[in-house]
Amino acid sequence: MLVFFENVLWLLVLIGVMINIHELGHFWAARYFDVKVEAFSFGFGTRLFGFRRGETDYRFSLLPLGGYVKMAGEQVTDENANDPRSVLSKPRWQRLIIAFAGPFMNVVLAVGVLTGLYMVKYQRVSDADMEPVIGHVAAESPAAKAGLLDGDHIVKLDGKANPTWEDVGIQEAEGAYRPMFLTIERNGKRFDTTVTPTLNERIGVGSAGWDERGEIQLVEVEPGRPADKAGLKKGDIILSVNGQPIHSAGRLQELTKASGGKPVDVEFERNGQKTVVTVQPIFSKIDGQGRWYIGVGPQPKFTIITTRLSFPDAFAESVRQNGKNGMMIVQVLKGVLERRMSTKNLTGPIGIAQLSGEAAREGPSAFLVLMAMISLNLAIVNLLPIPIMDGGVILMLLVEMTMQRDLSINVKEAMLKVGFVCIMLLVVFAIYNDISRLLPAG
Repeated sequence: MLVFFENVLWLLVLIGVMINIHELGHFWAARYFDVKVEAFSFGFGTRLFGFRRGETDYRFSLLPLGGYVKMAGEQVTDENANDPRSVLSKPRWQRLIIAFAGPFMNVVLAVGVLTGLYMVKYQRVSDADMEPVIGHVAAESPAAKAGLLDGDHIVKLDGKANPTWEDVGIQEAEGAYRPMFLTIERNGKRFDTTVTPTLNERIGVGSAGWDERGEIQLVEVEPGRPADKAGLKKGDIILSVNGQPIHSAGRLQELTKASGGKPVDVEFERNGQKTVVTVQPIFSKIDGQGRWYIGVGPQPKFTIITTRLSFPDAFAESVRQNGKNGMMIVQVLKGVLERRMSTKNLTGPIGIAQLSGEAAREGPSAFLVLMAMISLNLAIVNLLPIPIMDGGVILMLLVEMTMQRDLSINVKEAMLKVGFVCIMLLVVFAIYNDISRLLPAG
């Protein structure tokens, strides 16, 4: 229960910052063009409390998942529609800037947060750990069908020499049913092959069926499960299972899954000491599929290089990271529309609350990185050409600027209704996704 309240608290902090920054963009732009702002609200619905300064009511409203700036004369039917300070009385190019200012401020927040973070603490994975050396190839997977083996080194990806695992992973996730053209180095010799990832319905992204090679560390040990009972702990490095060396998370899971319920001998290293324990797997439904497992979360152990960047370098790196993240968000949306990625990737307020709480408990750096990513998401989603959102307003203004006349009131009202229905359906579906992730599989 405490974790639940912590998650809610950190969600409110996260969206509170992002929404206020977003609405401040609209507010400042409106004030700059001398538009009368009647209300600045954090949340929707009934006004709970607030204060009035000048002509603007600054308020907190009942539903905290959003916010808005109410400008005079936003609708033709408003009583202030003919006021020279109403938003509709302003030139279209000014209204376009007012609409764009909200998402723009979210981009500014994302860049600013990462710039400040990198000036204090900049972390990156060592170059050696980013080399795309395959540690495990699942049987019957696209990678296996392409002839790839454990230990193969990907030296070229779609013509790009010396890709990193990050490059490979992003293209794999975004590229279900799209061929990846690879050059592989094996035993000093090179050859070309093609891998076409399939859509992994469980996680909703493309999967080639390979894992990266490296030391495997436990990042999670489920309380009360076999691994926990046997004495394994978070941070342990897994060396072997039943005498077979472990160089990938997939190999560890494959060996426990194939145990058939028989005890497995797990050799691990902790504080420089090597130990062997016997673990009794249990059979359970995980992600809708029944299999033997021991209750651990393994992942490659990376060497993290920590330093500080100067302001110019921190700003440049922040822009680069946000640009890369922005492209990834766009590719995910495109992949969902093209049915190459699952709609399971859509996360609602419940999922964001979980992420917020987990990031906050991990530390300020993780929370700030999450804030930058969510803020960038908010900017991009708001710019989608959906009526009622900033992108829809911008689209209508561009159409009117091209036509040199206003769209009819009936057309605008119909578009707003359609936009509202689309947003509500999207929110409901995202919440459904969140709840389905929380429910036990099978």
